[in-house]
Amino acid sequence: MQQDLSEMLVRGVIHDPRLEGIFITDIHVDRELSFANVFVSALEGKEREQEVLAGLHHARGFLRKQLASQIQLRTFPELRFFWDPTPERAERIEKLIDSIHAEREKKEPKNEQESID
Repeated sequence: MQQDLSEMLVRGVIHDPRLEGIFITDIHVDRELSFANVFVSALEGKEREQEVLAGLHHARGFLRKQLASQIQLRTFPELRFFWDPTPERAERIEKLIDSIHAEREKKEPKNEQESID
């Protein structure tokens, strides 16, 4: 389901500018196949959250119909969309790690110079 939905977004099956540059990070379907919780994010980050979720909410009936035609299930779950902050958190962690490495590199040459003298 995640792959099919991602392909629909990439191919531009949905002609909504609010949904450009978004990606599906995960999908959780409950046991009863009642709901599929779709987690999304965008390249620009959290500032687009409201616009992206509004666009997906508007298109959810169309998306469900398209997915149901591609995936054979007895009943197809309702789609619910949620913002996934994981990519922004990962980027923040990477920046913190990079800053720690940069600080270490600044300190290491000084320590080496002191041991040489």
